[in-house]
Amino acid sequence: MSQSTPTLAQLQRGLQLSEQIAALEAELAALFSGSPAPKAVAAVAAVAAVAAPVAKAPAAVKKGGMSAAGRARIVAAQKARWAKIRAGKAPAPKAPAAKAPAAPAAKAAKVTGKKKRVVSPEVKAKLAAAMKARWAAAKAGKGPSPTSKKK
Repeated sequence: MSQSTPTLAQLQRGLQLSEQIAALEAELAALFSGSPAPKAVAAVAAVAAVAAPVAKAPAAVKKGGMSAAGRARIVAAQKARWAKIRAGKAPAPKAPAAKAPAAPAAKAAKVTGKKKRVVSPEVKAKLAAAMKARWAAAKAGKGPSPTSKKK
């Protein structure tokens, strides 16, 4: 079994504890001998005064984190990405003209650059009829609920 070398903070704390123990033993001996021991009381006060500031736990070593330079690089890259996105857009007019709102497919195409697929009214009608049939079967107890999870 290997023993690790104690750190400087551990050695200092050990020294403080041993001095405090010695002072308390001296005070205890003076207490039972009946004579006041000014040296022991003064030693305890001195050790307590020295130990109080050091009694705080040392600051934990921060793991991970990011340097200021690393954060600055990330911020600069993000600003460049946003500038590139904004460069492709025309500035919006300050007073919007009264016109019909853009269709969702056109709006999605602007944002993503891809054309959004649109279902024709005939296909929508077929899907609605199929769903109504499924709900009717589920309510009649002949089939699973359309919202139940399939296994």
